[in-house]
Amino acid sequence: MFTEEIIRVRGIVQGVGFRPTVYRLAKAYGLQGEVCNDGQGVLIRVSGCEEFIEEFVQNLQKQCPPLARIDEVTRKRYEGKSTFGDFVISDSLSSAVKTEIPADAATCPKCKAEIFDPLNRWYRYPFTNCTHCGPRLSITRAIPYDRDNTSMAAFAMCAECGREYNDVENRRFHAQPVACQICGPKAWLERSDNQPITSYMFSMLDDVDAVCTLLQKGEIVAIKGLGGFHLACDATQESAVQKLRSRKQRNQKPFALMAKDISVIEEYCTPSAKERELLESPAAPVVLIQANAGDDDEERGSGRIQFKIRLEKFATEGNQRQIPTEGNPPAVLAPPGNFSQNSKFKIQNPKSKIQNPKSKIQNQIAPSVAPGQNTLGFMLPYTPLHHLILRRMNRPIVLTSGNLSDEPQCIDNVEARDKLGKIADYFLLHNREIVNRVDDSVVRVVGEKVLTIRRARGYAPTSINLPSGFESVPHILAMGSQLKNTFCLLRDGKAILSQHIGDLESAATFKSYQDTLNLYLNLFEHQPEAIAVDLHPEYFSTKLGKQLAHNQYGHGTAVPLLHIQHHHAHIAACMAENDININSPPVLGIALDGLGYGEDGTLWGGEFLLADYRHFKRLATFKPVPMIGGTQAMREPWRNTYAQLISAFDWEDLKQKYKYLDILEFIEQKPLKLLNQLVQKGINAPLTSSVGRLFDAVAAAIGICREQCSYEGQAAIEMEALADTHLLNKKEYFNYKFKFYWSDNIYYIDSYPMWQALLNDLQQPTPQAVIAAKFHTSLAHTIVKMVNNLLQKNDISQVVLTGGVFQNCILLEQVTQGLKKLGINVLTHSLVPANDGGLSLGQAVIAAAQLMSQ
Repeated sequence: MFTEEIIRVRGIVQGVGFRPTVYRLAKAYGLQGEVCNDGQGVLIRVSGCEEFIEEFVQNLQKQCPPLARIDEVTRKRYEGKSTFGDFVISDSLSSAVKTEIPADAATCPKCKAEIFDPLNRWYRYPFTNCTHCGPRLSITRAIPYDRDNTSMAAFAMCAECGREYNDVENRRFHAQPVACQICGPKAWLERSDNQPITSYMFSMLDDVDAVCTLLQKGEIVAIKGLGGFHLACDATQESAVQKLRSRKQRNQKPFALMAKDISVIEEYCTPSAKERELLESPAAPVVLIQANAGDDDEERGSGRIQFKIRLEKFATEGNQRQIPTEGNPPAVLAPPGNFSQNSKFKIQNPKSKIQNPKSKIQNQIAPSVAPGQNTLGFMLPYTPLHHLILRRMNRPIVLTSGNLSDEPQCIDNVEARDKLGKIADYFLLHNREIVNRVDDSVVRVVGEKVLTIRRARGYAPTSINLPSGFESVPHILAMGSQLKNTFCLLRDGKAILSQHIGDLESAATFKSYQDTLNLYLNLFEHQPEAIAVDLHPEYFSTKLGKQLAHNQYGHGTAVPLLHIQHHHAHIAACMAENDININSPPVLGIALDGLGYGEDGTLWGGEFLLADYRHFKRLATFKPVPMIGGTQAMREPWRNTYAQLISAFDWEDLKQKYKYLDILEFIEQKPLKLLNQLVQKGINAPLTSSVGRLFDAVAAAIGICREQCSYEGQAAIEMEALADTHLLNKKEYFNYKFKFYWSDNIYYIDSYPMWQALLNDLQQPTPQAVIAAKFHTSLAHTIVKMVNNLLQKNDISQVVLTGGVFQNCILLEQVTQGLKKLGINVLTHSLVPANDGGLSLGQAVIAAAQLMSQ
C-alpha cells in the first residue's frame, strides 16, 4: 500500500555521512522524497510502498555509518501533498538546535592509504579526510554542521573536491572539511629564531617530512595539530627530552608518546586486546599501558622499573644509617631486607631504562620521559599530518601539549610563536583556524573496563544518555570544579559534557573556560533554567555560576542557583553513567579524593555517603587532620606526614622511639614551632579527611616525593607504581590496622595503628615496595570492612566507588574484589573521569532531580 511519512532521526547524525546512507537506502527501495539536516538532527520525508518504508527504517539503523549514533527515530504520516518525483538531499533547515556535534575522529584506513599512495591526488596531503574521519568539534562555530559554520569556510573548494563533495556515491559526499593540495589548508615550517629555512635542508619531500629529520636530530618542534599545539621531540634521546623538560619547566610529570604503529609500541609495552582496540579506535586517546621491564616476564607489572632505582638509593643510604639497639652500641644496618640474595629484590643499575629485553630494541625510551612510572602513555597518529611526520620514524616521539606551565594549549599561530618560541626550535604551522581547543584524551584499562582519566578529543562533546526519569529535565548548566574542570549542559534526557578544560586557578585557563562555555551555550542554543555550582564558595566556577544565575548572561532574569556538595556530585556522576534510575533507593557512595568543601565547613575527602540523586547522609569518614599550610600541603607531602603523626602521637615521644628514622630527621629540620602554632590557632591549617592527603603522607614517610610534588597526585601515583604487586592478595600483608570509632553519629576511620606499624616497618627497615603494597592492601581491606560495618545498620545493595583516589588501579581492584565477596554490586566510572573531570555531570543530575521533585 502506498503511503507517505515524516521520519525524524536524532542523535549524532550530522557530519558523519548519515544523509548519503539515507539516500542510498531510499534509492535501493525505490522511495521518493528528501532528506536534510536541521537543528534537531536529520529530517526525512518519504513516499512509497509501506512495506519498503518499513524495511528502509529498519536498515537505516542497521547500516548506521561508523561515527553516527541514533538515539531516537520518530515517525508520523505525512498529511500534505507530495510532489516528489525522485529522492534528493535538500539544503539544511534552520530550527531550534537539538542535535549534536560529533567528536573529532582519527584518520580512517582509506584516507591513510590515500596519503601514502603516490598515484592518488591525496598523496601527502596533511589535511585529508572524509565523512568517516577528520575534524568536527575543533572547527565548528555553529550548528547545523555545514562548511559555512566551520573554519573550513575560508577555503573555497576546487572543482575536483567539489565533484567529490557533491557525489552522493563518494565517501566524501558532504564531508564538510574536504580539501586538497590545491584548495585546502597548507602546512609550513618555520624556525623559532625567525631565520630563513628551506625544507630541502632536511627532506627532499616537503616541510611535514622535514619535521621527522629535525626530531631525529634532537630538535624540539612545536606542531599545530587538530585541536591545539603540541611540543615534540625524539623520545629515545635523553638530551632532547631533558631539554624539553627544562625549557617547558615541567620537572617530572610524564610525557605522552606517539608511535607510528602498534609494532613500535610493542617494543616497549605489551598492550592487551582492549588497549589495542582503544589505540586504534576513532577516538585514538592516549592509553596508559604497563611498560615492559625487568629481567623476565614475571616482573611485568611489579613496579620494578622504579623499584630497582629506588632500592639501590635506599641501599646506598640505608647501609650508612644506624639505629639504636637496647643496651648495645648502634649497629650498622645491612641493606634492607635480604634482597641482595633475592633475585626479585636485587639491585639494578639506576640508569636502567624502560625496555623489553626480549625485543633487543635499538632505541630505548629516555628515562626522563616518565620518571617514577611503570606505565607509558602511548597514542597512535590521529591525523594525516601525524602519519606523514612519523612515516620514517621507527621510534616513539614525545608529543605533549604545547602550552606554558598551567596555561591552556596554544591554538593560534601568533600566540604559539609568542609563548612557545623559547621552548621550540622549529614550528610546523598551518592556516586552518582551530575554533575549539581540544586536548588529548587519556584512558587506562582496569581488567576489561576502560577508566577515563581525561575526557577530551575523540569523546567530547558526545552526549551521555541519562537514566530513566530524566527524560524531561529542565535545561541546566553545571559549572564543574576548580581543578580538572569540565562543565555540563543538561537537556532532553542527555548530558553534554565539555572537553577537559583544566585548572581554573590559571587566569588564562579561566578565560578559556569562559570562552568555551560561551561557545557551547551558543552552539547548542542552551538557555539555562537553573545553574548548579560546587558548595565551595571560592571556586572560580562557583563565583561565575553565581553571576550567571543572578543575571542570566545579561538577559536580566535570575535563574535558580543550586549549591551541590562535592562528593555527592562525584557519587551522582557515577550513578548517572551507570544508568541508575532517578527514583532508585540510595546507594552507598565511597568518595575518596583530594579535597571537597563539606557541609560542616571542613574539607572532606574520605567519605561514605548514603545517597540518591536528591539527598545524602554522611555515614562514615576518615579522621580529619590539619592540612598545615593550606594548599601548600598539596605540594609538599611531608606536611601531611607531620600532620598525621602529631594527630596520632606525642611528637617528643615519637622522636625518642624512632629518632634515627630519616623521615623524623627530615621533619625536624622544618620550622615546627611555627607549624604547631598554625595548628593550635587554626590558622591556614583546615581540617581534612582527605584520603589523597593520606596517600601523600605515607608516600613522604617512605621517601617518595617527600619534599615536593611537581604535579597533582604525583606522590600517590608513584607509590602505586612502586607497590610490589606480588604481595597484594596475600592476607598477611593486610596488617596495617586502622581503628574505627563512633562520634557525632558517624563512624571515623583512625589511622593511628597503621602509622605505628608503618614506623616499625621503616625501622626494620622494610623495602619501600613492600610498605607501599601493604598500605594499599590494608587500606582496601579497611574500606571493605567499613562497608560491612555499615551494612549492619543500613539497607545497601549497591556501592559506588568514585573520586580521584579510585584512579589508583590497585586500590580500585582490591576494594572491588572485597565488596563483591560481600555480595554487593559495585559501580565504577568508565564514561567520565572518577576525578573532578566528571563532577559537572553529577552536579547537573542532582540539580535536575531536586528541581523536578519540587
